[in-house]
Amino acid sequence: MNWTQLLSGTRFGMEGYQEPKHYERTDFQRDYDRLIFSSPFRRLQNKTQVFPLPGNIFVHNRLTHSLEVSSVGRSLGNNVCKALTQKYPDGSVNFPEIGSIVSAACLAHDMGNPPFGHSGERAIAGYFSEGNGKNLKEKIREEGGRWEDFLLFEGNANALRLLTHQFIGRRKGGFALTYSTLASIIKYPYASIHAGKKGKFGFFQSEEDTYLKIAEELGIDHDPEDANKFVRYPLVFLVEAADDICYQVMDIEDACKLHIITSEKAIELLLNFFEKERQEHMIRVMDMVEDINEKIAYLRSCIIGLLVDECSKVFIENEENILNGTFKKPLMDEVCPQARNAYRSCSDLAYKNIYCAKEVLDIELAGYHIFSNLIDSLTEAVMKPNHSYSKLLLQRIPEQYNVNAPTTYGKVQCVLDYISGMTDIYALDLYRKITGMSLPAV
Repeated sequence: MNWTQLLSGTRFGMEGYQEPKHYERTDFQRDYDRLIFSSPFRRLQNKTQVFPLPGNIFVHNRLTHSLEVSSVGRSLGNNVCKALTQKYPDGSVNFPEIGSIVSAACLAHDMGNPPFGHSGERAIAGYFSEGNGKNLKEKIREEGGRWEDFLLFEGNANALRLLTHQFIGRRKGGFALTYSTLASIIKYPYASIHAGKKGKFGFFQSEEDTYLKIAEELGIDHDPEDANKFVRYPLVFLVEAADDICYQVMDIEDACKLHIITSEKAIELLLNFFEKERQEHMIRVMDMVEDINEKIAYLRSCIIGLLVDECSKVFIENEENILNGTFKKPLMDEVCPQARNAYRSCSDLAYKNIYCAKEVLDIELAGYHIFSNLIDSLTEAVMKPNHSYSKLLLQRIPEQYNVNAPTTYGKVQCVLDYISGMTDIYALDLYRKITGMSLPAV
């Protein structure tokens, strides 16, 4: 792969349209603005990140998380830009836009995730592996549909669909983002049938041609070790690193605010990212303030600065292998040993104490039940549209979703398009109404 082809300002779905340039913003900066002002992005403010929403203590939701990831992603992109500009000083490649591309992709990286955190994804997968959805397996396959798309439902693949699919009444190309921004969100560049043990994949059957078009435009190579897969687009590593940096550190901070872990434990975990001499200096700085939240915020900012520099360095050191597709590890796996070990300690604690905390489990249990009921009711309605109840329920689905899709795969995807775009509150409200638990005021 080569940088000249990889950094393309061509817009998906608008390849033959040449828009007069009446603005100073670049196409990549316009991607960022287009996402910021979009309804799907705005709805992230009421989608659970990890902890329940809302509460008297404000913790991260999908929106605040995405904004923070975007900020870190821009810093990573700008660092890489400076290094690559020095390495290739002839000025023939548009390296200055890497920061804009990465920050825009970071905004979009969670837009395909359903409500209620990861329990939403698990509820979808559970419906097709254990619930009534498993009865559709043979019919979907007989019609040529890819059953694994639903069995392994993946928010990353759904983000590509959300951004590129032409929903009813919408324009061709979806958001019409640049090819480079779209490629930067696809962490797993292969289909669900090649997902392997991890169950991760990057595009549904319905968007496979879209991804192939992106790969051709940008010159993304096939994986030299597996012809069924593509190698990662280089900037995906930066988007992934920004996400890894933010969620791990911010989950510790949020858990401390909610008293799931003590402030002493949080400080201990965060100080471990640094050598002893640096720790002593940081402790002196923290002693200048009494507010525990300010102390932890200071540590968090220092860690983000450290990890941004470390991940940028790893990217540049491995640039050649990233371009030829032989480097496949997350950048966080290759940072300095001190930071890497501290990061793993945070991750271990999060899985043992935070993600299993009562507050987190309660929202996951509720989300799983609500989501399972909605999937079941809506799928039954699209599969049997002439039933009396189905006719009523289908009127709740917005016109942009194709309830009359000719295939079972298309009908199921219509349901998943609708419910994955819901906010936590909308899903709960719809669930209460269709189950008769609440009635509208008259």
